[in-house]
Amino acid sequence: MPAKPKLGQNFLNDAQAVQRIATSLGDLSGRAVIEIGPGAGAITSALAARAAHVLAVELDHDLAAHLRTQFPPARVTVINQDVLNFNFASALAEFAPALSAAVQRLLVFGNLPYGITSQILLKLAASHASLDRAVLMVQREVADRITATPGSRDYGLLSVTVQMYGPAEKLFTLPPESFTPPPDVYSTVFRWRFAPRFAELGLEEATFLPFVRKAFAQKRKTLANNLRAAGFSPAAAAAALAQAAIDPQARAEALPIEALAALWHSLQSPCPVGPAASLL
Repeated sequence: MPAKPKLGQNFLNDAQAVQRIATSLGDLSGRAVIEIGPGAGAITSALAARAAHVLAVELDHDLAAHLRTQFPPARVTVINQDVLNFNFASALAEFAPALSAAVQRLLVFGNLPYGITSQILLKLAASHASLDRAVLMVQREVADRITATPGSRDYGLLSVTVQMYGPAEKLFTLPPESFTPPPDVYSTVFRWRFAPRFAELGLEEATFLPFVRKAFAQKRKTLANNLRAAGFSPAAAAAALAQAAIDPQARAEALPIEALAALWHSLQSPCPVGPAASLL
């Protein structure tokens, strides 16, 4: 099947990489795996040989039809759908009772289209209750940002957002020639284990993540300046930073998640009054 560049299709042609990806998900016996964008089916084949069942979610109608001729429906269910509209909770409810093991959350693999990587990551985060772990392939620079640590050049909003839903680790990087057609960038495979930290840190998911967006709004500005730009008075920002034991000249990129959580708590206390109350 020829690739369609407008859909961001780059088919993996590296047999060794296919096996490395399949083993990166761990023991698949008795498990259901969701594959995002199976393409020509190279990784689908490796997953189907190991897992109880594979749900291949493919946007391209032609590829979906092709995949249905390649795999028996008892092993692989091909779903012709945009993954952004896919219901992971329904998939878990449908397939978990039929698996040999006790009810388990789903596993995910995806070679994510570069143009909608962030949207898919947010979709997976929103579906975390149905998911155990994911092995994902993204542009190398995106993987660097996802797995970055505080104080590094790549640490930012994407790092905090992904890591709030569980730890992420880079596994290996593939050159353009591992794909047909070869993309213009290197691709990195990373593993993401879903273990949200909101309850652990006493945070409200609905308000903490918007707060983080405000904190990283202007990466080169100090956190105090970003808070003021978000509507907090200088006095409220200074008081909250002091209460959270954060240097008033610190930038958000220097703070671990725990420090950002402490600042969020400080901003919810009675001290920072005024516009802040409407932003949290």
